[in-house]
Amino acid sequence: MSDNGCGFPAPGLHSFLFKPMFEVGGFEFNKVMLLALLSTLVVTGFFWAAFGKAKVVPGKLQMIGEAGYDFVRRGIVYETLGKREGEKYVPLMVSIFFFVWIMNIWSVIPVAQFPVASVIAYPIVLALVVYVLWVSLTFKRHGFVGGWKNITGYDDSLGPIKWLVSFIEFFSNLLVRPFTHAVRLFANMFAGHLMLVMFTVASWYLLNTWLIAAAGVSFVMTVVMILFELFVQAVQAYVFVLLACTYVQGALAEHH
Repeated sequence: MSDNGCGFPAPGLHSFLFKPMFEVGGFEFNKVMLLALLSTLVVTGFFWAAFGKAKVVPGKLQMIGEAGYDFVRRGIVYETLGKREGEKYVPLMVSIFFFVWIMNIWSVIPVAQFPVASVIAYPIVLALVVYVLWVSLTFKRHGFVGGWKNITGYDDSLGPIKWLVSFIEFFSNLLVRPFTHAVRLFANMFAGHLMLVMFTVASWYLLNTWLIAAAGVSFVMTVVMILFELFVQAVQAYVFVLLACTYVQGALAEHH
């Protein structure tokens, strides 16, 4: 019996908490960590299988790998950074894109049924990787003084308000940017998983009551949510990498 007294096991924060699968030296390993590890193995294994023995006339797996790689390279990196500047960042962006996508897609895979990115620690780590890259590139390209001007948007032509603008830009870029980059991915996966769990549990609950017709509606909504989640999962991976490329582009841009 749930806390609401009707017997419906309403989803909540407990839907995102998992008991440790095992413990080694005080370190607890749970289902989310396992799925994150599997995501790494899936991405690495797929591209190794696709390009480990690349052929001039590609097989089916190599063709799929090339299509995915080319989508990120041309559709995101080149479009944002250009071919000359962007080529060196393609491997990183491809890795992030497919890692995020696979982490997300676990939510609709039987048995797994959980998006890793709905645990905020994982989006935060990825956002920090991009953040460190952005900051280091900024100072490497513009030097110490120029780097701070790039980050703060300092511009003498703004007159008396230049210090206010610089403070706002400093706060926005150095503090807010990595936070929003991580939370955007986390929030979408968190909300999507919560909705999916709600309709799935409701279908089973209503099936055992006299509201069988309502169970049918709930089941249809579950299928709709799964299809919608598949779309959102890909979009979030795209947006995360697009923003990463935008930040890199800002680091490389000349300050005026």
